[in-house]
Order: sequence, then structure tokens, then C-alpha cells
Amino acid sequence: MADRTPPLEVEELRLLVESGEIDTVVLAFPDMQGRLQGKRFAARFFLDEVLEHGTEGCNYLLAVDTDMNTVDGYAMSSWERGYGDFAMHPDLTTLRRVPWNDGTAMVIADLAWEDGSPVVAAPRQILRRQLERLAEHGFTAHVGTELEFIVFKDTYEQAWDRNYRGLTPANQYNIDYSVLGTGRIEPLLRRIRNEMAAAGLTVESAKGECNPGQHEIVFRYDEALVTCDQHAVYKTGAKEIAAQEGVALTFMAKFNEREGNSCHIHLSLQDADGRNVMAGEAGGMSPVMRHFLAGQLAALRDFSLLYAPNINSYKRFQPGSFAPTAVAWGHDNRTCSLRVVGHGRSTRFENRLPGGDVNPHLAVAGLIAAGLHGIEQKLELPEPCEGNAYTTAYDHVPTTLREAAGLWETSDLAKAAFGDDVVAHYRNMARVELEAFDAAVTDWELRRSFERL
Repeated sequence: MADRTPPLEVEELRLLVESGEIDTVVLAFPDMQGRLQGKRFAARFFLDEVLEHGTEGCNYLLAVDTDMNTVDGYAMSSWERGYGDFAMHPDLTTLRRVPWNDGTAMVIADLAWEDGSPVVAAPRQILRRQLERLAEHGFTAHVGTELEFIVFKDTYEQAWDRNYRGLTPANQYNIDYSVLGTGRIEPLLRRIRNEMAAAGLTVESAKGECNPGQHEIVFRYDEALVTCDQHAVYKTGAKEIAAQEGVALTFMAKFNEREGNSCHIHLSLQDADGRNVMAGEAGGMSPVMRHFLAGQLAALRDFSLLYAPNINSYKRFQPGSFAPTAVAWGHDNRTCSLRVVGHGRSTRFENRLPGGDVNPHLAVAGLIAAGLHGIEQKLELPEPCEGNAYTTAYDHVPTTLREAAGLWETSDLAKAAFGDDVVAHYRNMARVELEAFDAAVTDWELRRSFERL
């Protein structure tokens, strides 16, 4: 990654601490689910000790389920291994203020073992490795993520107490692109936009979406690791701001039977001179882009676990839902999994599989690994889909987490790109979720069976 000025310089932080304006520093890292995990430090202690030496965290943080239960099957962390620590080293390029929490700054950490070797299963390290591979070809990846959420007038605590049933959405009907509809909750949207900007993110826009209460805030694209880090900061911050405002919002992929929350990911490549190498002559696609896109198609089913990591993720993939079902690409065609958009410098592709529950570090690592496969093997790109991909005979994206996990586990491409340890680690994550779901008695079963069966 190129040298860049962080949102907050260390010397600025020192001055803010001395003046009493900053008294807390959060050191955190993205876990398997893309959540920020870490510690809050007294700011002076952070500057005196943690800045240089880092801190420690229990290594079970990359070996638990969504409920933070310890589970078996992970080679790196277990009762047999004693649940020891890994080191958390601040990446000072990510230092920023956290405007939604008084007196607070935040920095993202990289994880390492006691001997200094990286924790290879950590999402940030997985992405770093693919970016290093990409750099060997002379390219950097630029990424934008478009993250949707649904806002409810209930608090998170009220939603919990009601078992997430009977919640009141912030809008009662489809408000896609509606200025009136977004105006209903503009105080919340404005606060999120402004405070993310103050945290160093570049906000582009906010708009309404189709599901009642559904909205999207979009940020300017950036280098891949920067975008993924900012995605994690934004997702955490939006939830915290919502809680402070007495409402709740969810990024889950499919809250109900209506439109799900997507997270379309846009990606382009630049060379050492900053030129978009995906742009071809006369506004077309370059050979590099054609190979890169062919790699996306070749790896899409095998890498679906990275794009759709949860049981609920696969509920989005319904015909006519604007979520994809076909392993296909097209020019500005929203029925396809892969959509090519832009002209000249803005030429890029969009992967439409991920939902709002995606871990961006893992998903972008998958996009890069797939593209490198296409470049290195000089894969040929098939003809684009010109019509409705939902009704055309293409391979289908996986329809369940079980199917995706099976493809991932047996994928030679995944093992070659990520290594056996990473493949096994995330296969176990899927196994844990599947076993928990298979053992659960759902509301659907109760309604269908309690009296009538």
C-alpha cells in the first residue's frame, strides 16, 4: 500500500491528549465475522506503552461463533492449546478520531504470534497476503463497498426483548431514491454521514431503498485495505450512533421476505503510475480486465463462502430480487452476479453477491485471488449476458451455506490461493454455524407444526 497520511497523526493525538480533548483510545481488529474486537485504553497509557509495544488479546477471538461461544475444530485456538494470547500491533495509518464517542480515538491492529509471525487466519492478514500477490504483478486494487441497512424505531434492547418480531420500520413503504422518504430520518442519516466524515471517511451520498426502513450510505472508493478497514469502522459506528439516537439498524442479509441488505463491491486495478489498467481502447475492457473478470467467474462458486458467510446470507439469492442467482457477467446488467460499469478511468466491475453481513476483508481477498487466477492462467472471458440472467441457463450460485462450504473445502483453487490452514479455519466456521442452525427449533417450525401436525 502506498504511503498515505492517516486521518489522525500520532503527534496530533499527543496534543489532543495533553489538552484533555482525547482521553480514550480504542485498539481493535476485525474478527471472522467482520466485527471490531479489542480494548479501550486510557489515552496516556496508550501513548506511553501500547503505541510502541502493542497489547495482547485472547486468541479465541478468531475461534468463536457469532454468540462468542468457544467451539472446537480450530487448529490455532482450543482448550488443548490453553487459549493463549496473540499480539495486537497498532497500524498507525488507521489512527482516527471517533466523533460519536466523546474523547475517543481508534486505531486498527494487525495480529501476530509471540514470535512475530502473522496470524494467517486473521481477515486483515488474509487480505494483506492477496494484496502482496497482486503487487508482484505491479497492480494495486481500489475498492468501494455499498452497504445497505434497515432502520427501526425500536431500540436494540426492545428488539431483543421482542425476539425481533413486530418491530416498526422507520419508513412504511418502498422509498427507493425517494427524497421524501430519506427526509423522514435525515437527522439520523445526517449524523452518520457527518460523523463518519469527521472520522476520516469520504462520504458520497445517502439514498432510500426498497424494503420499508431500508437505506444506503455510500463512501468514496479507496485502496482495498483502507476501504475494508473503513467499512468495519462505519458498520460499528452506525450501530453505535443508532443506539444513541434510540433506534436500531440491521445489516443482516435478509431480515424478512422482502428485499435483503446487499453490499455490492466495486473493484478496479491501477498500475504504478496510477492508471486504471482495466480500461481498454475505445472505452472497452483491457486484456487484464478480461482475464481478471474471467477469474471471477471461474472462482465464484468456490469462493462463495467468502462473499456469503452465514446461513442467512443465502436467503437473498431469489429470482427477480436484484440479488444474483446466476454465475454470469454483463455490461451494466443488474441481473448478473458480476456487473461491468464505468468508462475510461472509472472502468471497474461490481460483485453483487455479498450482503450486508459480509466480512469485507475476506470478500475482497476472494475477489483479488480470483482475479489473479484469471490473469495467471490467461482465462478467456465468455460473452456477456445481454438479457435476464435469472431466466437464462447459467450455473447457479450456491443456494445454502452447506453447499458453499463444501465447494470451499474441496477447492484446489482456494487451497492454492489461501493455503490449507485458512481453508480449514473458515470451513470450520461454516461447520459451527450449520451445526447450531441444524439443532435450533425455529419460529417457522412452531407455526407450521404446533397445532396442525
